[in-house]
Amino acid sequence: RATQALRQTRTAFKPLLYAAALDYGLDPEQMIEDEPTDFDGYTPGNYDGEFKGEISLRDALALSRNVPAVKVLEEIGFDVLIPIVTRFGITSVIQPYLPIALGATDISLIELTSAYSAFPNAGVRVVPRLINRVTDYDGDILEENFPELGDVLPAPTAGKMVDLLEEVVLTGTATSAQSLGRPVAGKTGTTNDFTDGWFLGFTPSLTAGVWVGFDQKVTMGRAETGGRTALPIWI
Repeated sequence: RATQALRQTRTAFKPLLYAAALDYGLDPEQMIEDEPTDFDGYTPGNYDGEFKGEISLRDALALSRNVPAVKVLEEIGFDVLIPIVTRFGITSVIQPYLPIALGATDISLIELTSAYSAFPNAGVRVVPRLINRVTDYDGDILEENFPELGDVLPAPTAGKMVDLLEEVVLTGTATSAQSLGRPVAGKTGTTNDFTDGWFLGFTPSLTAGVWVGFDQKVTMGRAETGGRTALPIWI
């Protein structure tokens, strides 16, 4: 399930979008309207059914507001987003439709976790590997798999994303992660009908991801969000 199952990420995808936006030149403190908006027949709402009006990009990500995310994608365009998503190591086909801003694509847990590792690693992604080295009885190395690295973001942009994702834990949808008592950053994700719950996050030394759901895409129950199902496991 971690390496092969493809599931909708929903709002756990948003950090990739906001990373592309910062790389494009948007500022975390710039304001954007969280209000009912019709994007040529596409009318996204928010989980709580409410709108907060003018809000900063920082708060829009921390509180996982959907309309601002779609507006961000509309501004930067797919020609900016899709190449960066590919550099993050996502191999799923990203269709050029606005709902992609809200994670309307299927991605494996291992790929998305690896993508998040680029944020605390100064913009450099580490490709996952299962075996670091094989030694014999005397400690001599018989085989060694050296890290495979990929540049994703400039280090200053990655630093800004760490700051934004810390805000998710400080004031947003993942405040219970403060119970660890150490620096933590990350993002929750919840699909429509509560079929999938996600939390992906990192401390200064470790990146980890959790997905919760059934094999079949059936609901886990009302209000079974990523913050309620996946985050406690991650903690």
